[in-house]
Amino acid sequence: MSSLAFLEHGDASRPPLLILHGLFGSGRNWGTIARKLANSYHVFALDLPNHGRSEWTAGAMDYPYMAQVVANWMDEHALPSATIIGHSMGGKTAMQLALLHPERVDLLVAVDVAPVPYGPREHGGYIKAMQDVTLTGISRRSEVEALLEDTITETMIRKFLMQNLVQDEGSEQLRWQINLDGLAASLPALMDFPLPEDVEPFTNPSFFLAGGASNYVLPDYESAIRRLFLDHGLYRIPGGGHWPHAETPEIFMEQVMGFLDRHRG
Repeated sequence: MSSLAFLEHGDASRPPLLILHGLFGSGRNWGTIARKLANSYHVFALDLPNHGRSEWTAGAMDYPYMAQVVANWMDEHALPSATIIGHSMGGKTAMQLALLHPERVDLLVAVDVAPVPYGPREHGGYIKAMQDVTLTGISRRSEVEALLEDTITETMIRKFLMQNLVQDEGSEQLRWQINLDGLAASLPALMDFPLPEDVEPFTNPSFFLAGGASNYVLPDYESAIRRLFLDHGLYRIPGGGHWPHAETPEIFMEQVMGFLDRHRG
């Protein structure tokens, strides 16, 4: 399995901390948070497969695969273990790593995600909208965003997705940096959360930070959290949505650093 692109922040003498982004994201999205965390940690913001500057995969992605890719990356960088913060898809990857390879995860922060399968959501529509845009002959990002306005009406989401539109050096041609076809094929696996029947619960400290107005960590999902993560905390940001690190960064940092400081060795 190939290595992953990443952005690095902070001093190598500090404890390692990995950030795993969500679907359609990249490590670059986490720059502001990563730089703040770098005051206490050696931070690596990874690009997961088919995202950012990481390579595209030939087959479908699932969480056991992505957990193994992250473990392999840790091996390549001589990191026996690390604190891991994961959002949404990245949170499921982090939870999978903690459950399948618990020795690799010192502390776990899962951001607005639960260890449960989800039903179909809006992601397929976003992928189709991006696929339907003919980029040939378009050199201005504003033109592409205008073409997406009718199908992706929420401005914040549209601008977030637009961060995946890149222009190679020396070229005027725009292209999607994420593997849209690969992600479309992988959506059923990305909505799932497969585990071996005999999986042992994760016993190191874990923290689930959820948006109070989000439907990704519903009360019905808390039994799965209790069963799989024995030493866990859960905090819902009042009125918060699915992207608390972007929507309420001050509360996000207060809650995350409070958890990390309480459990840091």
